[in-house]
Amino acid sequence: MQQTMKDYLFRLLNHEELSREEMKSILIGITQSEYQNEQITALLTCLQMRGITVDELLGFRDGILETGVPVPLDCDRYIDVVGTGGDRKNTFNISTTSCFVIAGAGYKVAKHGNYAATSTSGASNVIAQHGVKFTDDLEQLNRCMAEVGIVYLHAQLFARAMKFVGPIRKALPFPTIFNLLGPLVNPSQPSCQLLGVANLDQMRLYQQVYQRLGIDYGIVNSIDGYDEISLTGDFKVTTNTYERIFSPHDLGFSPAQPEELQAGATEQEAKEIFDAVLENRALPAQKNIVLANAAFGIQVLEKGSKTIEECIEIARESIDSGAALKTFKRFVEMNS
Repeated sequence: MQQTMKDYLFRLLNHEELSREEMKSILIGITQSEYQNEQITALLTCLQMRGITVDELLGFRDGILETGVPVPLDCDRYIDVVGTGGDRKNTFNISTTSCFVIAGAGYKVAKHGNYAATSTSGASNVIAQHGVKFTDDLEQLNRCMAEVGIVYLHAQLFARAMKFVGPIRKALPFPTIFNLLGPLVNPSQPSCQLLGVANLDQMRLYQQVYQRLGIDYGIVNSIDGYDEISLTGDFKVTTNTYERIFSPHDLGFSPAQPEELQAGATEQEAKEIFDAVLENRALPAQKNIVLANAAFGIQVLEKGSKTIEECIEIARESIDSGAALKTFKRFVEMNS
C-alpha cells in the first residue's frame, strides 16, 4: 500500500526510521510537487530533531542523483575535495585551492561546489571571479578532464531537486538533511573523496555512508571546529585504513593562527588569497594548510600506499614548480 506523507510523519513522530527506498521515493515526490510545503517542513524538522540515519541520508542521495543531471566522466580514478560547510569560520577557499594542487601533481579531480552559504566565498564564487563559465556540457567536461586533469561541477546545474526545497531551507533557522547531502551528490560519483566535517558526530555518519558506498575516503575534522585541516591545533583523520589524531608538528608544520585562515570581507579578497597560494607568494600558514589538505587527498588517491610525508612533498612540488598554477591557468582558458 502506498504510504502518504501523513503516514511518514506519523512514523517519524513515533521515533521510527524510514528506509532508503522510502526516502528516495519521498525525494522524487518532492520534485514532482506531490507534497505541501508544510509537510516537507515537518519532515525536515522531525528528521533533524531525531537525528538522521545512514539509510535516510543514502535514500535522499539516491533521489537527488536520479532526478539530477548525471556526469559520466571518461576517467576511472579521480577525487573530490569538499567540506560540509557551516562551520562559520569564514576560511579562504582551502578545498578548491587544494584541488588545483592535486591536479597540478598529475592526479585527476572532479570538484563539486556551490556559491557560499555562510562564508565570504564558496568554490563557485572564487572560480567565477576568474571569469570561468559553469557548464553541464558533457563533451566539454570530458575534454577538460583529459587535457587539464580537473573539472568543476557547479551544483546548481546538476541537482535539480534542490530548487524545490530552497525557500523552505531559507525559512528554517537550523540546518537540515540537505546540508549533509552536498558532499554526497557529486553528479560524476567519484570513487575517491576527501571530506572535511565540522564535528565528530558527522565524521561517524559519513564514515558509515562511505563504507556502504564502497569508495576510498578520507574524513578530516579539526578538533577546534573547522571542517578542514586548519593546522590551528590537533585534527582527526579517518580513512579506509586508519583513524588517527595528528598535530601540526606531526606533519612538520608550525601551528597556524585563526586569522591566517580568514577569507577576508569580500570575494575579491578571497580570490587574492587563492591566487597567492597557487602563485607561491602566500603566507606560510596559508600555503601549509593547502599542502596538508592536498596531501591527505593524494593519500586517498594512492589508497594509503604513500606516507603522509611523501604526499606533502608531492603537493609541495606541485606549488613550488608552478605546476598547480599552470593547471589552473589552463583550466580558466578552457572554461572562459
